[in-house]
Formats: sequence, structure tokens, C-alpha cells
Amino acid sequence: MAKKKASAAGPKADQKRAAEARERAGQQHTSHERSTFLRGARIDPSPITGRETAADLIDNAFLAYNAARLREACSLFTQKMLEPDVTIGLTLTGALTPAGLGMAALIPLIESGFVDWIISTGANLYHDTHFGLGLSMHRGTPQQSDLVLREEGVVRIYDIFFDYDVLLSTDAFFRKVIQGPEFQRAMSSAEFHAKCGMYVHERERALGLKQKSLLSAAYRAGVPVYTSSPGDSSIGMNVAALALEGNRCTIDPNLDVNETASIVLDAKRRGGKSGVVICGGGSPKNFMLQTEPQIQEVLGIDEKGHDYFLQITDARPDTGGLSGATPAEAVSWGKIDPDRLPDAVVCYLDSTVALPLLTAYAHARHDKRPLKRLYDRREEMMNLLRQEFERAGREPLPAEETDEVLPRHR
Repeated sequence: MAKKKASAAGPKADQKRAAEARERAGQQHTSHERSTFLRGARIDPSPITGRETAADLIDNAFLAYNAARLREACSLFTQKMLEPDVTIGLTLTGALTPAGLGMAALIPLIESGFVDWIISTGANLYHDTHFGLGLSMHRGTPQQSDLVLREEGVVRIYDIFFDYDVLLSTDAFFRKVIQGPEFQRAMSSAEFHAKCGMYVHERERALGLKQKSLLSAAYRAGVPVYTSSPGDSSIGMNVAALALEGNRCTIDPNLDVNETASIVLDAKRRGGKSGVVICGGGSPKNFMLQTEPQIQEVLGIDEKGHDYFLQITDARPDTGGLSGATPAEAVSWGKIDPDRLPDAVVCYLDSTVALPLLTAYAHARHDKRPLKRLYDRREEMMNLLRQEFERAGREPLPAEETDEVLPRHR
């Protein structure tokens, strides 16, 4: 007769007596060893000695809860997403570059070929430029009086302090650059940022600086950098101010929507995959994920969704906001391929903690990849998008012929 497994749903007295009998006989309990739910590696870490690398620590000690999710994210990134045929898009929200993560993590990821294209808040790109111009930001304290700081001409981002003149100097740099003849037309934010990155790179060289600016590094690596809300930053504010003086520089969001969709479509049509790494949430997250609904729902092109999804967030899903929305929810929008849902990890962590660890792990466990230089292929990818749109029938049905109003994306 087969021996029944002990269970909280089973007969308690019998199970208790069986356990006591095993203990008296010196027998080890092994009845659950064949359970499908107990096939994961045993939790049996080695003692931490202080000699471990960051990657060793993640593999050995990050075994449960959000530590385990970060370990799973590191594994997904290095074992699957960094395969040669995967195109990786990265989104940035939160004040990451002021905290030095541009220099510490993002530039190394770009230069190693671990990031192929970026969608960022404008604020991250603006504050990134401070470092490329040789301007400084300093460690501070959130307990300092903001009234005192204002009187001293010091600006605070939580526990980061910097001189108010840093803002004025960066504004002056962008205003001077944007008045150049090559800026006097409509362009995508990727082209705008590449042109700005070229000038930041020139300033870095003049100052003898290296690997300080994300914009400069992306320009050199051919990594297109988009922003989902061009007017929502000091860079956009300066573009708007110059427009009052007759400057003709315009960042065209239509170009951004189609260019980003073309990057994803090109990755798939080349027989590859699309992976997304989302730091935070907000508008850049949606702008990254909406590439698939743009391809499928709006343009009518057959596609299934992104293949790999890695998110670092401190937002909850139950509030209904996009920042905390899970990859499972994204499946219903066509943003994530349902067949690839196991290849999705959400870490509920602060990006300033997770991103340096992910970067260290990737460099320890994976060789550099050749740069894809997607910025140089923008027109080629857009031609593919146009061709597939033509084959799909060009335009959706007129509004009066549809049965329902299309849902708003979030």
C-alpha cells in the first residue's frame, strides 16, 4: 500500500505518530522528495566571508523574497536577454543620473553592448549633462533645511546637493547648442539627443573627461535615446524658450512613436527577439511597451509582443497605475508575448540598489556584445515599418465603421 504524504490537510494524529516513530527509529523524512513543487534548489548558502564578488553574493545569498527576484532578473538578463539575437531597450525614470548611476552603471552597460536603445525622462538626460560639462553634484542629507539651502544657492534632490549655477550653466549650454543650424527643423528626440550628445562629447574632450555623460556615450555607441515627454524637463523648457525667439527646433513625437515601433519590428523580422529592462515605470515604461500595440493594433501588422520583460519598481499593482502594472496584465494589451510570460521578472526594489548589482552581475557573467548601432539604421528600420504597414492595408477603418472606441493605453 502506497505511503500517504504528510499534509496540513491530512489526519493530524496519524501524521504526528508517524513523525514520532521516524524520530525514534532515526529515520530521515524523505516522502516529499519527488514532489513537483520541491524541485527547486535547496536553501543552503555558504557563509558570507567578505571575499565574495557581487555576482557570487547574488547567486549564493539572494535566495528568497525580492532578493530572489533580483537574482532571477540577473539570470534572465545574462542567460537569455544578452544573447546576440536579442535587441534590448532600457527605460529610465527617477533621478538616477544625479545619483551617479549614469557613470557607474548605464555607460558601462552601453559600452559593453548590453543596451541597444533607451527611453528616458528628460530630467535624467538634463542632469546627466552636468557631469559631461565638468559640473559637480555632491552628497548631502535630506535633513538639511531647504530654507537655508535656498539662501545659500544650493539645490537639493533628496540627499544630493548642487550649486544653483549648475542649472544655469547647463541651460546656457543647451541654448547655445540648440541655436546651431543643424537643429533648425523638426526631428525625433533620438536625433535631437544624438546631436546634443556630440556636443557634450566635444566638451568632455576639451575638459579631459571620459565616461561622464550618458548622452555622450550613447552618441559614440550609436544607441538611440528617446524621451517620451520632450517638454517635461529643463531641456524641453529651453527648446520652448528659444521658440519664442524664432528658433525652429522641434521634437516631433510622431517620429518617436514610429521610430521606436520600427526598432522592435526590425528585431523580430530579423528572426531575433525584443527584451525590455524597465527602471521604475511612468511614461518611459508605457512608451517602451506601447511599441507592440502600435505595431499590432494601430498599424495592423501581425506581431505577438515583447519576448523578455525585466522591471525594477517600487510601485504596487493594486493602485491601477502603469508603473506597478505586471507583465501578466501587459499580455492583455498585446505588449508582452503570452508564450514568453515565464521570461518576465519584476523586482520590487529601488533602482539605485538593483541597477548597480545587475550591472556588476552582467559584466561578471557575460562577455561584451558587439554594438548594434541602431541609431545608424533608423531610416532602414523605418522603411521596413512603412512596407509592412502598406502590406497590412495602410489605414484602420473610419471611426463610423468601427463597433467600439479603442481603449486608451496605459
